[in-house]
Formats: sequence, C-alpha cells, structure tokens
Amino acid sequence: MPDYHDDLRLAHVLADAADAATMDRFKALDLKVETKPDMTPVSEADKTAEELIRSNLKRGRPRDAILGEEFGVEGTGPRRWVIDPIDGTKNYVRGVPVWATLISLMEAGEGGFQPVVGVVSAPALGRRWWAAKGAGAFTGRSLTSATRLKASKVSRLQDASFAYSSLTGWEEQGRLDGFMDLTRAVWRTRGYGDFWPYMMVAEGSIDICAEPELSLWDMAATAIIVTEAGGTFTGLDGAPGPHSGNAAASNGLLHDELLGYLNQRY
Repeated sequence: MPDYHDDLRLAHVLADAADAATMDRFKALDLKVETKPDMTPVSEADKTAEELIRSNLKRGRPRDAILGEEFGVEGTGPRRWVIDPIDGTKNYVRGVPVWATLISLMEAGEGGFQPVVGVVSAPALGRRWWAAKGAGAFTGRSLTSATRLKASKVSRLQDASFAYSSLTGWEEQGRLDGFMDLTRAVWRTRGYGDFWPYMMVAEGSIDICAEPELSLWDMAATAIIVTEAGGTFTGLDGAPGPHSGNAAASNGLLHDELLGYLNQRY
C-alpha cells in the first residue's frame, strides 16, 4: 500500500497556514463578507485561506491538481487536492467557533477519485483530526502528539445519538417524514452541523449523522477520517465515498437503518 506520510505532513503544514489566516480575521469588526450566486456567504478569510493553500501546493506539489470551493479546479492528473477553506462560513461570520478548514488529497482509482489523505482543522475549537489511507484516523495537536480515533460500538438505534445540520434540506427533498421518524427512533438528536458531527462519529461520541445536500469539498476530508476510524461514509444512495452530493455517516453498525429511514417514502 502506498505511504502517504509525506502528503499528510504537507496537509498539516497547509492547515497551519490556513489556521493562522482564519484566526487572524475571526471576529474582526471590519471582516468583508459577500454573497455568492448560490446565496451562501463568502468572507475575505475564505479567499485568503484558499489562496494560501493553493500557493503552498504549487510550490510543494506542482504536478498535482487543485479543487477548491472559492476558485474552482486547476490542473489535471491522477492526484487532486480538494479544499474547503472555511467549512461553516455562516458560523465564522457570526463569531460562532464551529468552523474548520478541510483539506484532502484524492487519487484516481477504479471507482474514480477517492480520498487518501484528510485533515480537518478547527482552530477556534482548538481541535484537529486527520487520516491517511490504511494508516488510521487520529486527533491531537500534531502528528507526534495524537490519539487514535475509533467509531462507537452502539448497535441499537434506540441507544444512538444522531446529529444533523437543519430541517430545510430534508423538506425540500421530500425526505422530511423519514427524517422525523428517525429522530423519534434514536436516543438523542443534536443539530451540530457542518464538519463537526462527522468528526464526532469518528471519535465515537455520536453514532450517526447525515446531510441532504453537500459538495465534494465538504466531504472528501471527512469521509476518509470516518472510514479510517472504522465507521462508514456513503451517500444517501448507499454509494461509498463523497460523490453522491449528500452524506450519511455512521459507526457502521447502524448504517443500513440510517439509510432506511432517510430514504423512507422518498
């Protein structure tokens, strides 16, 4: 199996640079925020962080392609870095500390591009998570100061903790009835949102989570961290990986039930 240690080290360097840029502007009174064509916000910090990551990648991995939320795709080839400079921009611009930079390396394979390295860095929370294919998933302050992540062993839905982002997307897709039935079937529900519930699935602190509409840069890094922690990450259609335009993540033991509820009467 290929060794992705050097790529993982680089991803940490990229995350360090992004963290410095985003924290410098977090809660700034003069932070500039614009509205994109899809009516979602983008701040100057989003753009600065992605530009920093891109410039570092061009020096460190000049042959690799780059796909980022703010500036699109650049380059071609069998290796592609996928970047979400700030996942949780709405939180960021309101001063809520739940946001993160997501960095993933994807490689071309039989089933298309698949994540082989992922780093999720949430500096305002003082947390970072990462994984590399075949090497496990970890959380900590650095590569040398880390704790291995393991998904939970909860096997009954009535004992499970379920996290989600909002209700509107499920309603728009006609999945709200199944979603509501799921919330009644589980032990506990919380609307943590964005990257955080996937990291908690990987940590074993919650058991299932799902979102009805996502982009590749929202999922590439979280997908490999969940799976390397022993969990399962698919689309709502059950297809493995981050390519379905939506996501369902679990400890693996509850995945079929999770998908069953969210596709109920759909």
